[in-house]
Amino acid sequence: MDKSSLGGKLLVSELSERSREVFRLIVEGYMETGEPVGSRTLARALAGDLSPATIRNVMADLQDAGLLFSPHTSAGRLPTEAGMQLFVDGLMEFGPLSKQECTAIETRCEASGNSVSELFAEASEMLSGLSRCAGMVMAPKTESPLKHIEFVQLGPRRALVVMVTESGLVENRVIEVPLGMIPSSLIEAGNFLNARLVGKTLPDTRDEIMSEIEAHRVELDEMTTQVVEAGIAERGGETSGQTLIVRGQANLLEDVQALEDLEHIRRLMTALETREGLVGLLEAADTAEGVQIFIGAENQLFGLSGCSMIVAPFRTEQRKIVGAVGVVGPTRINYARIIPMVDYTAKIVGRLIS
Repeated sequence: MDKSSLGGKLLVSELSERSREVFRLIVEGYMETGEPVGSRTLARALAGDLSPATIRNVMADLQDAGLLFSPHTSAGRLPTEAGMQLFVDGLMEFGPLSKQECTAIETRCEASGNSVSELFAEASEMLSGLSRCAGMVMAPKTESPLKHIEFVQLGPRRALVVMVTESGLVENRVIEVPLGMIPSSLIEAGNFLNARLVGKTLPDTRDEIMSEIEAHRVELDEMTTQVVEAGIAERGGETSGQTLIVRGQANLLEDVQALEDLEHIRRLMTALETREGLVGLLEAADTAEGVQIFIGAENQLFGLSGCSMIVAPFRTEQRKIVGAVGVVGPTRINYARIIPMVDYTAKIVGRLIS
């Protein structure tokens, strides 16, 4: 092992073959059990390829390099957060999702209804259930100006509001309309809003439109006025800034191994409640082409020792990044399964919002 790398970041290529093998076994043992891995366990796994003394020397070198540490209660070793990052980046093997898993993700997302907000909530819930961690979705960071809006009658008391933004997002929402609504009133409502909203965001113009209606500065019949008000009110409570949806925090308590782990999870759940640092992490995906992995305090944006996050951006048809999906949990999460899961979910969400 190249000791000149101490104090910096090691590369997998700087580890000898036997160091890589010992390191891999220790990390895999930790991820399976959460317990320190000792030289005797390693000697059995290596079937006599290395003597216990050689294994101990390799473990000491890996500890000196900052990849392992020895808990005071055990002679075994655990990976540091830097070691986990090195393992995930350079040694972990993972393949694509199975056809069944892909179908399950697509089905759940497509069943979320016509609303983009419902899609985001369902994707977050789904990732939480599949990963047994907390699932997260960051909705588009800004409300994009509208390109077109129209109303489509669905039944005697229901209509569909179709909003197309300049960024390529399509938002469909069902609203209630007065009984006896005629098609011309829906067309008039769409024309009225298109004349005032195109090139602008709804939150920026909603108050102005409502004031115009209330002051009778435009002549709309009563039914058309109710449609316009319903269409605006349906989105009026939404935030135009960053929206972070988190589901499944309770999953984080299911596999706690020790009091130290419980403290890590407590701090993580507090961060999830306050959104502390997480929006910054999701924003970091904006410059990424694919999945990003953040492990504990090694990443200054996260700063939560003992916890990890996997995140991927999703894009419109124009390849513009408009948000991100992710999973957050303990350092000992199933990276090999969750990384392709997050990646595929991001692709499906991007396709559906387009």
